[in-house]
Amino acid sequence: MTRPNLPLKLYYRIGEVAEIVGVETHVLRYWETEFPTIRPQKSPKGQRVYSRRDLEKLLRVKELLYSEGYTVHGARKRLRELMKERDPKANSETPAPPEVAASMAPAESASAPTSLPVLDDRFQVRSVLLNLRRQIQDELSALTARA
Repeated sequence: MTRPNLPLKLYYRIGEVAEIVGVETHVLRYWETEFPTIRPQKSPKGQRVYSRRDLEKLLRVKELLYSEGYTVHGARKRLRELMKERDPKANSETPAPPEVAASMAPAESASAPTSLPVLDDRFQVRSVLLNLRRQIQDELSALTARA
C-alpha cells in the first residue's frame, strides 16, 4: 500500500485526516478508542487536532486492518511491536503541549508562520525543521517554475 503525500503541517483537523486516511470520521474516533497510542489533542474550540505522527499511525492502522487482514486486537498488538522497533521509548510517548494545539492554524503554502510552538523533544524539533525545509524548497521550486 502506497502512502499518500502528506501535507506539511504540524497539526491536522479530523476532516483532513479522514480524507487523507480514506475513512469516515466516526471510524477515526472508533480507532482512537481501540488504539491507545493514537491520542489527538483538542483545540481550544474542542476539535480534535492530530499530529503528523498520529496521522502516520492511522495510515498504518488502516494498512494493517484493510490490506493485511489483521483483527483490531491483532493490529493493536502489531502496531505496538512496530512502535517498539522504531522507538524503544514509544510507550512513554508524551502528548504535544497544549500550546501547540492552541496555536494550530490552517497551513497555507504561501504564508510564513507567525510564531513557532514550544517543542519539548528532539524528535518534534527535527520533524518541524524538516517540514519547514521542505516547505521552503517547495516554495523555491514554485518560484523558479514561474520565472
